[in-house]
Formats: sequence, structure tokens, C-alpha cells
Amino acid sequence: MNDTRAFQPSVDGVILAGGRARRMSGEDKGLLPLRGHPLAEWVARRLAPQVRALVISANRNPEAYAALGWPVVPDDLPDHPGPLAGILAAGARLSGEWLLVVPCDLPFLPADLASRLHAAAVEQGLGAVYAAEPEREHYAVMLLRRDLLPDLAAHVAAGGRQVRAWLGALGARGVPFAAAGEAFFNINTPDDLERAETLAAGRPELFRTGA
Repeated sequence: MNDTRAFQPSVDGVILAGGRARRMSGEDKGLLPLRGHPLAEWVARRLAPQVRALVISANRNPEAYAALGWPVVPDDLPDHPGPLAGILAAGARLSGEWLLVVPCDLPFLPADLASRLHAAAVEQGLGAVYAAEPEREHYAVMLLRRDLLPDLAAHVAAGGRQVRAWLGALGARGVPFAAAGEAFFNINTPDDLERAETLAAGRPELFRTGA
């Protein structure tokens, strides 16, 4: 197992599982099963070897998420105004210099996600970076310095809700992940979940911690 914690000792992880999943008939997406395991567990297993500590940001079904084995943190703002609020709440729970944030619907994330994002941020002197493929940018897959949380709090208090807008205001940049394959395949619809079942069936090692 390639344990990236040796390179990223001050990176903590946040899994965002607070969305409303409208294209999934409002089901709690992080708890949808993929080959018998909740999507959030797939993401946690991919992320845990790469970070110092890990929490799940969730506003529904906290007991079910806690049963996966990682702390659960709800956001404490009225009406749960989106992923930025989840990042704020989770960041207040963690103490690492950096936060690696990912959604709960990307079960095949790269095993070197933390190390590549961190290396790019340090090399470019940036406080925030996000993953990017040649044809798509993944703003919700981001690494940010924890000392940016006050700026995020002010952005949310002023009505800001979009991850992309906040990252743009920070001057964040995308980190290329060329030919990533299924690494950033995200599940938004029942058809996506069916395709993920097919992908996972052919790659059983994807569910192993640190694979």
C-alpha cells in the first residue's frame, strides 16, 4: 500500500454528504449501496490512507454514517445552505493545516489525490487548488489551507453558496489529472450508479483501503 500520509502529515479529509440528491429522488446519496457498501464508505476508504484525520459532513441519517467508522459533522447554519457550510463545520472540527474536501459520490478517487494536490499548492504558492481533467474541472474536489476558513465564513455569511465562485475569488487553480479514467466518475443518477456497479465489478481492488 502506498501510504501518502508520509508526505501529507498535516492534511485532514472532509467527505461532503449533505446534498439533497434531487436526481436520485431525494435519497441520501452517500448511503446508496455500490456492490453492497454505501458510497460514502467507498470514498472514505479511498481517502483515509491519504489523510491524518477524516470526517463526514452529513445533515441526514447521522447514525448510519457514524456506523461507517468515521466522525459525522452536521453543518449548523439554518436551512443547510450547501457544501460550503459543510466545509465550515467540518473545518471547525479538524486541526490540520490543510483540508482535502471531496463529495460522497466519487467512489474511485485517485490514491495519490492528496499528494498531487498538495504538491501543486505548495509549488505554486496557492492556498486552494482543485482537481481538473482535460474536459472537466472538479471544483468540489479541493485542497485548501485551513486558515482560509474565516474568509469562507465571510463569503457564506454574505450569501455566497457556489464552490466555484469562492475558489475563483481566491485565485485557486486546477491541478491536471490527465487520463484519469474512472477516477473522477461521479454518481448523480440511477444510470450512473448502474454504470459504477459495472466498473466496480471489473475492479474489485478499488474497494480496498489504499488501493
